[in-house]
Amino acid sequence: MTLVNDILAIIAPVMIISLIGYLWQRRGMPFDQNMVATLVINVGTPCLLLNAVLANRPDLAVMARISGAAVLVLGLTGLIAWIILKAAALPVRVFLPAMVFGNTGNVGLPLCLFAFGPAGLALAVAFFATQSVLQFSIGQGIASGQVSVRSVLRSPALYAILTGCALIAADITLPRFVMNSISTVAGLTIPLMLLSLGVALASLSVVGLRRSVLISLFCLFGGFAIGLAVSWVMGLEGPARGAVVVQAAMPSAVFNYLFAARYDNRPAEVAGIVFISTILSFLTLPLLMAFVLRF
Repeated sequence: MTLVNDILAIIAPVMIISLIGYLWQRRGMPFDQNMVATLVINVGTPCLLLNAVLANRPDLAVMARISGAAVLVLGLTGLIAWIILKAAALPVRVFLPAMVFGNTGNVGLPLCLFAFGPAGLALAVAFFATQSVLQFSIGQGIASGQVSVRSVLRSPALYAILTGCALIAADITLPRFVMNSISTVAGLTIPLMLLSLGVALASLSVVGLRRSVLISLFCLFGGFAIGLAVSWVMGLEGPARGAVVVQAAMPSAVFNYLFAARYDNRPAEVAGIVFISTILSFLTLPLLMAFVLRF
């Protein structure tokens, strides 16, 4: 029962804040989605990543290995998802990011902390940071239709991670007022994303709902299988293997919706994938945690 309560404590805020956004939109209240998306991508997310890295200060050598695993997981997931989308004649720009990038931040990080303690949290941060750099460069490029080296180099997430790693390598601790400022801005990011998600859900259609369920199942079960395979191939054991499997099996990330909204890629359907995969994860996460805790 404790496991279920812990998972509910992680998932419930996603549902509640999204519901507030949904009701806000249904009442016809003003909400500038483009402004929110731009603010979160360019300011909130870099602060969120920098805060996550500096607060947990993972070992850089271990971080490099987990980062390699994250690249393999995301690459394999992307290849399989691309094949599925092409076979189903569905637009890659719309659905590929939602099928590849999971909610490794506000769901994956606390789950790994719960399962494996501080060591597991540091491993999960490495996966989260790697995914964030790829999502805010290649993932954003896919959504916009323009993937390039320039888009990678212009990613605010990349420089946030590089700055965090440089500070850890140099054993530099930022002044408390700086960290408090970064942490405060980081704390705004997730609620803004979830409110925006709820606004989009207000226009979700029945057709989109059916497709969203199928893609959500791929995110949860396909991600689990790929994470398990990659951890086996790389010879990962203990918390490292558990962290990779957990992070690979997360529901679709809210950031996917933000990119869909920014580039007008059927944002209501992508919002459905994010929300439904999060709801379904309440059923799958207890099984997932029971599995990884046996490692």
